[in-house]
Amino acid sequence: MNPAAALREQFIRWALRVKPPEASPVVLGQRRVYVLPTRAGLGFAAALLTMLVGSINYNLSLGYVLTFLLAGLGVVAILHTFRNLVRLKVSRGRTPAVFAGEHASFHVVLASDIERHAIRLWLPEGEGTTVDLAAGDSADACLRLPTTRRGWLALPRFGLETTWPLGLIRAWAYCAPDLRCLVYPQPAAKAPPLPWGAGEQGGRRTGGRGNDDFAGLRGHQLADPPRHVAWKTAARHGADAPLLTKQFDGTATARIWLDWQDAPGEDDEARLSILTRWALDAHAAGLDWGLGLPARSIAPASGEAHLQTALTALALHGQA
Repeated sequence: MNPAAALREQFIRWALRVKPPEASPVVLGQRRVYVLPTRAGLGFAAALLTMLVGSINYNLSLGYVLTFLLAGLGVVAILHTFRNLVRLKVSRGRTPAVFAGEHASFHVVLASDIERHAIRLWLPEGEGTTVDLAAGDSADACLRLPTTRRGWLALPRFGLETTWPLGLIRAWAYCAPDLRCLVYPQPAAKAPPLPWGAGEQGGRRTGGRGNDDFAGLRGHQLADPPRHVAWKTAARHGADAPLLTKQFDGTATARIWLDWQDAPGEDDEARLSILTRWALDAHAAGLDWGLGLPARSIAPASGEAHLQTALTALALHGQA
């Protein structure tokens, strides 16, 4: 890190006033909001100085009036810009889980008892967003950050700034609320078929598809067991015909087990990626499925809650 970047980082840490992460809600007090002129503000000040020198040199009374009128306008702009940011309340919002490689969406809730305009939130390595607030209302601001690996991703320090109303002054502050996003392993793009050999038949489900009576044929899916493929029909129609899968009516439901030892891969991350793909495929097929990891086992079940439990276990595997 070069000296300029190190000095800037030291200033930002000092400007936070507290050690991150901060407990929610975070209120931006007067000592946390800083103001400096923008480039337009510096140009405005230079123009005022030129007008003042000209008025003194030529003894222009109207020049004095215009100069000090514009100077007063600049002072009022400083107060309004500072007031537009100070005492703003920042709270945690919802942060849905994502898969590695996707963008994490951190939702931050801004609340205020006065009307505020053009509040911009930005991340050092992410995207920014601008919101307006009505008096006594709140607004949801979304900060997006790219993800590269599984596990918990904490929201880094972000900035809030405004140049309202005239763009002459920039008021800004830093905030670091305790907000994090769960990142699931990235599903494997190419994974072996579901390990049906590790499964069993069981689990009674009313009105489900089982193995009792033949009900017809449907298009083949990758999650279908090989023994249900209509091989004779495929042989009659030739190699170019699409594969079909036999459907059965009954109450028996296929149950499979997704085990760590059955997932091929050169390292742990590759195995987790394949297990994630298997979990998504088994859920999409409506199966009862269980998950076996070296440090944890999840009993066979189905449904969205079961899927989320399994994905969370995969995301946090091997992490404290």
